[in-house]
Amino acid sequence: MTSTSGTPVTRLCTHTLTSLHYREADLVEDLLGKKTFTEVMLMQILNRTPRGVDLRITDAVLVVLMEHGLTPSAIATRLIYMSAPENLQGAVSAGLLAVGSSFVGTMENCAGLLDRIGAAADPDAEAMEIARHYKGLRSPVPGFGHHLHKPVDPRAYKLLDMARAEPELAGHKVRALERLSAAVDAMAGRPITINATGAVAALLGEIGVPTGVMRGFAVISRAAGLVAHIVEEQQSPSGRFIWDTVEHAIPFVGASGKPA
Repeated sequence: MTSTSGTPVTRLCTHTLTSLHYREADLVEDLLGKKTFTEVMLMQILNRTPRGVDLRITDAVLVVLMEHGLTPSAIATRLIYMSAPENLQGAVSAGLLAVGSSFVGTMENCAGLLDRIGAAADPDAEAMEIARHYKGLRSPVPGFGHHLHKPVDPRAYKLLDMARAEPELAGHKVRALERLSAAVDAMAGRPITINATGAVAALLGEIGVPTGVMRGFAVISRAAGLVAHIVEEQQSPSGRFIWDTVEHAIPFVGASGKPA
C-alpha cells in the first residue's frame, strides 16, 4: 500500500513504547481477552469487523483443512524434523511448501473458475465450457474428485449445507459451484464428487475472501496440523521408518534397467 505521495505505508500494525495497535485496535485494551484468534485474523486480512457468519464459516474451513493424515505435507514435515529436530519451524515450513495446486491449496484454482461462472453472461454455458476444457486436458476440474473419498467427499457436503443454512450469505458462489458440478457430471457421464477444497472455495468466496488470498487460509490451518504431526513424531518417531520403507520399495537399477 502507498500513500498519496507514493511512499510505501502499512495499515496493519504500529507501536509505541507503551502500546501496540493492530490496525485501529489497541492490542492490550481492545483485543486480549476480548477477541478470538479467528476474529483478529479476519480483521487483519479483510480489514473489516467480521460478522458472526464470517466466524462460523472460517472456523469450519480451518478445521476441515487442518488435517488429512500422512499426506505429502505431513510426510515432508516428519522427515525434515527427523533430519533437523532442533528446527521445528523448518519442519513446519517444509510441509507448508506442499500447499499448492495439487493438494490442500486447490481452493484457489476452483475459486477462479467460480469467478468466471459468476461473471459470465450465460453461467451454465460457461460452466459447461470449463468442464469440456478439462475433459480435453484429461485433467480433474479443480475442486472435484478425490482419490480417497468416494462416491462423495463428506466434508464438502457438510460445508455446503452449513453455507446454505446461513441466511446472511448471498449464495452466489455456492450456486456457481452447483452449476459447475452439474456440468462436470454431465461431461463425465457420471457423478463426480465435489471435494473439500471445492466447497472451501465457495464458502470463502461467500464471506468475501478474495480468490488470491484463499490459499493463505490453507497455510494457516495446515500449520496447526503440522505442529501436531511434530508432537506425534516426538512421541512416536516415524521418519526413519518412512525413509527405510521408501529405500526398500524403490530399488536402484543400473544402465541395464535391472536391479543391482
